[in-house]
Amino acid sequence: MGTDLPTLQNVTLTLKKGEIAVLAGASGSGKTTLLRSINGLIPHIYPGEYSGTVIADGLNAQETPTYELAKKIGFLFQNPENQIFMFTVERDIAFGLENLGVPRLEIARRVDESLKLLNIEDLRDRSPSELSDGQKQRVAIAGALAMGPELLVLDEPTSLLDPRTADGVVSLVKELNSELGLSVLLVEHRLELVAPIADQLIILSGGKVWKSGPPEEVLSSEGIHEVGISPPTVVEVQRRLRSMGRWPGSIDLSVDAFFAEAKGIWR
Repeated sequence: MGTDLPTLQNVTLTLKKGEIAVLAGASGSGKTTLLRSINGLIPHIYPGEYSGTVIADGLNAQETPTYELAKKIGFLFQNPENQIFMFTVERDIAFGLENLGVPRLEIARRVDESLKLLNIEDLRDRSPSELSDGQKQRVAIAGALAMGPELLVLDEPTSLLDPRTADGVVSLVKELNSELGLSVLLVEHRLELVAPIADQLIILSGGKVWKSGPPEEVLSSEGIHEVGISPPTVVEVQRRLRSMGRWPGSIDLSVDAFFAEAKGIWR
């Protein structure tokens, strides 16, 4: 649907190497448009008026072909079925590499490495149609990692998952970040899951950056509810206690950290 109004306005962001950044905002705030600009789908695939510059690992997304950007940016769609379509898991992970003309032995090495990294070696010969939603997410991530990206972009990867499986995917993202030094940009509405692993939280509102910074600072900001963000319950409790003068401590993002600090304050 066309519009005369810009979807994004004066958005300036920097993601450091090895950093996990979480992008959040109400529906229509511009999150998807920003992700599509980073991986080059805008302006290469989606038409419209475009201004500004997106630099990903030294590449200008506006001037670089999408297949070149795919070597630097691994992208996971909200629904993994949108990018899993081969007959077996092994072939699916190899698909992007085959399209780039990577030598066969190198493809086999990267596929084996990705299967092992995601702990899905037992799924190698399975059809993606037989997999659970959580397994499909792992296969999609494996396919992205096989390309050897510097940045992994995930668009609401837990939206189709039950809480336990979602927690497993978030833990996996943190492990990949730690083990590979992989930079991660993650769009997610379950902030209670992702805020504890994030180095930076970016809130979009009306196509602009409302606030960005350490998650504990952003989530405790005044006016956050007005931009459509519901902070995790543990943060809301601390905000309320602070307003009553009963919480002199820092804002903790996990329940365990909150209780540990509370014991020290209220013994």
